[in-house]
Amino acid sequence: MRGRAATRSRKPAPAPDADLRSARRVLEIEARAVAALAARLGPEFSRAVDVLAACSGKVVVSGLGKSGIICRKIAATFASTGTPALFLHAVEGLHGDIGMLAREDVLLAVSNSGKNGEILALMAPARRLGVPVVVLTGDPSSPLARGADVALDASVAEEACPLGLAPTASTTATLALGDALAIALLERRGFSTSDFATLHPAGALGRRFLRVDELMHAGDEVPLVAIDTPMPEALQEMSRKRLGLTGVVDGDRRLAGILTDGDLRRGIERHGDLRGYRAGDVMTARPKTVPGSALAERALAQMEQHSITSLFIVDDDGRPAGVLHLHDLLRAGVV
Repeated sequence: MRGRAATRSRKPAPAPDADLRSARRVLEIEARAVAALAARLGPEFSRAVDVLAACSGKVVVSGLGKSGIICRKIAATFASTGTPALFLHAVEGLHGDIGMLAREDVLLAVSNSGKNGEILALMAPARRLGVPVVVLTGDPSSPLARGADVALDASVAEEACPLGLAPTASTTATLALGDALAIALLERRGFSTSDFATLHPAGALGRRFLRVDELMHAGDEVPLVAIDTPMPEALQEMSRKRLGLTGVVDGDRRLAGILTDGDLRRGIERHGDLRGYRAGDVMTARPKTVPGSALAERALAQMEQHSITSLFIVDDDGRPAGVLHLHDLLRAGVV
């Protein structure tokens, strides 16, 4: 061990520019592989999307080795964009886990060579179940491709590995093709931002997709006064609710305006003593609002656009349902 370590220590360190040349070569090879993949996409890609879109069950993604790792990512991308999916290890599938595959499913089989025995062996039980098979392979003339309902060509001109052994460009191309399928399905199905939010309730993504009605002040916490409310009473409402504002509603309880600390300062500049005025005399009419179904991210963008710190949430009839303050977004981690 000491002799080997000593031998390693005597090797000269590669020049930094050699490292950069190597890295650039890898990235250029992989970028060319993905570009070539895009250039040769054809009708078979749409047929694959047709098969996947018609699936009433789940997409079972199966592969081995490095392809298996890519399969896990493809399955995760499908699942997070509205297509139920799971990963099936090909060997474990042949030893009982094929039970994951049901008649309503689609098998998405991935193999660069298209000749892997374990992957090929999954075809027979899939056929017995009447399950459609979509294949991603680097050899469109392989046995796996010939046995598929749809086979997509994921071949590459060369691997980025200088020995031509480690899967590099081929796995990148396969991953990109899996992403292309997932996004085409997302668009085919009209998967929306709110659908995405439902599937990503935690972490940074979850905070981005919180709905306004999950964060707003509602019920008795909402400061509201009528248009003809005397200003002293309006000030009391602002002080009680501690949000630095109050909504102003008309006779039908629709939001007519908003009173903020800024409105008070501007009112004093214009009128001096405000005690003889009504809320409707000092308010800002037609305040900015959002519906309760809006995402918190949208509310934040609106606050930033108009340089304001609060938004009223109104129902379909324009009546206040709640109020959202910038502090609420800060507490939720949206900002």
